[in-house]
Amino acid sequence: QVQLVESGGGLVQAGGSLRLSCAASTRTFSSLNMGWFRQAPGKEREFVAAISWSGGNTYYGDAMTGRFTISRDNAQSTVHLQMNSLKPEDTAVYYCAAVSRPKGITIEAWEYEYWGQGTQVTVSS
Repeated sequence: QVQLVESGGGLVQAGGSLRLSCAASTRTFSSLNMGWFRQAPGKEREFVAAISWSGGNTYYGDAMTGRFTISRDNAQSTVHLQMNSLKPEDTAVYYCAAVSRPKGITIEAWEYEYWGQGTQVTVSS
């Protein structure tokens, strides 16, 4: 079982930045592909970014490309999401997720096996 704990959410003005972190409680973090998703009130969960187990491959949702950067530190069992140029429409609960390496890197929420509890990001206009 893998437990994921997100941190770093908060309130920021439009144009500002936040850095989210996700700490994984597992000794086999390097065997996991990681992803970030978000869900705004009344909307479906949306893919934000994903990173392969080695960090060599990354993917981003269309609305995030160029503004968000996903990275990971396998020695610290953490994954980060650097969010710049934030917009009010980025307001959502952000979730960290993990999927076993053999299943590959994916943008589909249903394929992820482990989820964190989420951290709220609010961007004011």
